[in-house]
Amino acid sequence: MKSGMVYTILRPSFFMEVWLSPALGFDYANAKAQVYGTGHNKISFISLVDVAHFAVASLSNPHAKNATLELGGPEALSPLEVIHLYEQAEHRSFKVQHVSEEALEKQRIEATDPLQKTFPALMTDYAHGDDIDMTAMLKQFPRKLISVQDYIQHTMPIA
Repeated sequence: MKSGMVYTILRPSFFMEVWLSPALGFDYANAKAQVYGTGHNKISFISLVDVAHFAVASLSNPHAKNATLELGGPEALSPLEVIHLYEQAEHRSFKVQHVSEEALEKQRIEATDPLQKTFPALMTDYAHGDDIDMTAMLKQFPRKLISVQDYIQHTMPIA
């Protein structure tokens, strides 16, 4: 049964402020990074600031009416490419630790409650990548998206 209610579903990719932070093993201050899976699959990291913009813009944009908006950043990068960008910006090497998909699956199976099962499932999705082409979306919602490079500049220590 249709309610007749107008909706917009925002489906952002992985937030750079979360997945490229110490909370999930990306410790740029100490040049250490935990990588889920091989680290080769590309992800369209997006800033929460950009998602907030899309949320506000969707209130008045007719392209958002009864639509699901797949949201990503301006370019897709693998976690290993992001680490390389940090290494270049900071002129130092990162210590990289890989967590295999098999280890994540074992963690999920051994979890004793639904919340504990959620984290390895999210990390497995991250390992698989999420490459979103934003070309059409940016024609409907013009905006200069925050890039991983912008985020790196924002997170680098002030000299």
